[in-house]
Amino acid sequence: MPTSQPTSTPSQTYWTVTLVAAAMLMVTMGLRQSMGLFVSPLNTTTGLGIAGISFALAIAQFTWGAVQPITGAIADKYGPGRVLAVGLVLLAAGSALTPYMTSQWGMIFSLGFLSAIGSGASSFSVLIGAAAQRLPAEKRGMASGIINAGGSFGQFVFAPLLQRCITALGWMGAMWSMAAMALAALPLAYMLRKKPAPAAGSATPNTTSIPEQTLRAAIRQAMADPSYLLLHAGFFTCGFHIAFLVTHLPGEVQLCGLPAQVASWSLAIIGLANIAGSLATGWGVQRFRSKYILFWMYASRSLLVIAYLLAPKTEITFYLFAAGLGLTWLATVPPTAGVVGKLFGTRYLGTLFGLTLLSHQIGGFFGAWLGGIAITRQGNYEWMWYADIALAASAALCNLPIREAPVGTPSAQPRPA
Repeated sequence: MPTSQPTSTPSQTYWTVTLVAAAMLMVTMGLRQSMGLFVSPLNTTTGLGIAGISFALAIAQFTWGAVQPITGAIADKYGPGRVLAVGLVLLAAGSALTPYMTSQWGMIFSLGFLSAIGSGASSFSVLIGAAAQRLPAEKRGMASGIINAGGSFGQFVFAPLLQRCITALGWMGAMWSMAAMALAALPLAYMLRKKPAPAAGSATPNTTSIPEQTLRAAIRQAMADPSYLLLHAGFFTCGFHIAFLVTHLPGEVQLCGLPAQVASWSLAIIGLANIAGSLATGWGVQRFRSKYILFWMYASRSLLVIAYLLAPKTEITFYLFAAGLGLTWLATVPPTAGVVGKLFGTRYLGTLFGLTLLSHQIGGFFGAWLGGIAITRQGNYEWMWYADIALAASAALCNLPIREAPVGTPSAQPRPA
């Protein structure tokens, strides 16, 4: 009996899913990670103060994380296409409305809620979950690295682009340009609209959940697992570190008497370096235990911040600091998502990894908010740098006790280290 021909080969499916998800993340993360460039122009126009604007952006950090498990759960059940499309529309609406907001509550509404909900709904938990459910187990590690690199490439592209928009069009024109860029990505959501069939290779024992398990039971199981909680603790620090820098690096550059372009190019260099870091990590998680990769990433951040504090504050220092940070910037995502997948399978990966991202963004809330308080009360970020060193060192140590099976072990259950 003749059989129908497949519409695409596995290789085509792999590259289509991976590149579409990477392109989507390029837009949403590129726009989101460039918001620190608007802090000074917003303060000059509205007079709300750095602390007030930082608080609105801190709310955005928390909101972005809070929607991750919710949108991940919706995408797990109904497919990611509509979730991604709604996210892009909300991101565009928040960006378009911000120029009309003249109060702190208005900023919280447009940036802290609308834009953050939109970017969160079209970000890691939905995109990596969508890829994991469509791809065989042996492809997922590298795919997550490529998707993550897309977000980093977005930072490399959009940070200098938006700085140019601010210079040429003013910050309001740059905000409206952001809205147009978000809407231009809607066709990508359409390409991931269908709820996937089980991916080839997904029936292997080390990547599946018990079919009868409910979402509530999966969450209860995860929250009772010490390894999952330790993963949350480490990711909290990652969020603190990243949110502090994307929000306040332009202010640090200004304190050092350097031009604004140094900040935008530093953010771009972070994104460029993280492309290499993400791809290397995606390769590494298929060959080494993810917890050791995370240990060295967090430990290196402590050392880099110490080196930055001891170095003269020149343009070259900022660019070298950015390049070093970029190697681990968002490269923590593939090994973190990989550990969650190893512990609990891919059935509810969007939800469970979304909860991990919530911890990340609780850290992000404090990183953005406390940075604003520090500059307002002390006139510098010195104690924030010291907190960053201590937290990064703690995060490195938190990952060592995680129970993770050796790479290639055919078991779905966590094994003692």
